[in-house]
Amino acid sequence: MTSSTTHHSQGPDSHPAKPRVGRPTRDASGQLRDRILDVATELLFNHGYGATSIEAIARRARVSKRTFYQRFADKPALMGAVVVRLIDSLRPPASVPLIEGESLEQILTHLGSLILHAALTPRVLQLQRLIVAESKRFPDLASAVAKSGGRQEAVALISALLLRHARGAPITPAEASFAANQFLQMIVSLPQLRAIGLGAPMTPEELDAWVRGTVGLFLGGFTAITKRAAPVDPVSPRPPT
Repeated sequence: MTSSTTHHSQGPDSHPAKPRVGRPTRDASGQLRDRILDVATELLFNHGYGATSIEAIARRARVSKRTFYQRFADKPALMGAVVVRLIDSLRPPASVPLIEGESLEQILTHLGSLILHAALTPRVLQLQRLIVAESKRFPDLASAVAKSGGRQEAVALISALLLRHARGAPITPAEASFAANQFLQMIVSLPQLRAIGLGAPMTPEELDAWVRGTVGLFLGGFTAITKRAAPVDPVSPRPPT
């Protein structure tokens, strides 16, 4: 029997398919980006901004530097992406409303509690320690965090609430934005500083009392603004008779 009879002819489908070479699919590209951000988050938060190089991130993520730079222009851009993803992960689920309550006091107490809870999560505290430790040596770190948009989004939401509840008082958008920034600072700063080691961390009961007390103090100042008398057009003096 000849070899021609012992072997079946092999058609075009009998060979294993060769892997396709080309650009990754959108899903694969998204997974690759997430892998880089996972590695970057771990290295940046555990080793610091200055001690973490792009080379180390690319090596740990098993990507080339070319692949890295196709997704992130530089380390500040990477840091900004890390912060944006962190902020997105802190958003409450759709079942939890951001605005809850009838009075401005109720609304701000609920919103302040959500904001403070997010500010005290472990990852955010790691980010805060990183900023405190290294932003002076690396101004691009603080700039990347500032541009991430989380604070601006909160300020815009609170400003809109304040304008809506001003009841026609002559408060300007700039004043509402200033007040919203002050509210965020009052709610977050001291509890967060204590949580990163500058004092004893607050208990859940202390945090609840902190939010309620801060809202009360804030509304005292805000009410004073909204009670200002509206400007009156000057009246020309009458000529003497």
